[in-house]
Amino acid sequence: MILFSFVCAVFNGSMPQLSSAILESCSDAVALCIKLLGTLCLWCGLMNVAEKSGLCDMIAKMLSPVLKKLFPGCKDDSAIMKAVSMNITANLLGLGNAATPTGIRAVKEMNRLNPDKQSVTADMMTFVVINTAALKIVPSTVASLRAAAGAENPMDIILCVWLSSAFALVSAVMSVKLLGRFFVK
Repeated sequence: MILFSFVCAVFNGSMPQLSSAILESCSDAVALCIKLLGTLCLWCGLMNVAEKSGLCDMIAKMLSPVLKKLFPGCKDDSAIMKAVSMNITANLLGLGNAATPTGIRAVKEMNRLNPDKQSVTADMMTFVVINTAALKIVPSTVASLRAAAGAENPMDIILCVWLSSAFALVSAVMSVKLLGRFFVK
C-alpha cells in the first residue's frame, strides 16, 4: 500500500500532500498511543489489584464449572485455571492488551502439563481460540479509540459488540472442538 501510494503520488503530482499526510499520521499515531496508554494503565493496575486481593481467585471459582468443561486436561490445576480466568476477565472488560500477559501465562502453565513441548494440546488450542474470539461485555479499548476519534457516545456500539463477540465465541469454540478431534493427538 505504501508503494502504491507513492507511485500514485508521483504520477498525480501530489508528493507534497503525501509527505504532509505521512508526517501528520505519525504525530496522530503518537497522540493516539498516549491517549490509550491511560486506559491501558488503569485497567492493568485494576487487574493487578484484583489478583493481589483475591478477586481473581473468586472469579476463577465462579468460572470453574464452565472452564472445567472447556479445558478437561487442566481442570485439576489451579494455576492454569487462575491464569485462564484472569485472561477471560480481561477480555470481558475489552482489554485485549491487558489480557495478553495473562494469556501468555496461561499457555505457559498449560505447556507445563504438555508431554510433547513441540506441539499444542487440545486445551491450548481451545484457549487460543477463546482468547482470540473473546466475549466482550465492556468494550473498553474500542470505546477509548472512539472517544479519541471524537465520538459523541463511544459506548453506543455496545449491543453490536455483545452480539458479534458472542456469535464469534460460540462459533469458534464449536469449530475448535469439532476440528480438534481430527488434528490434535
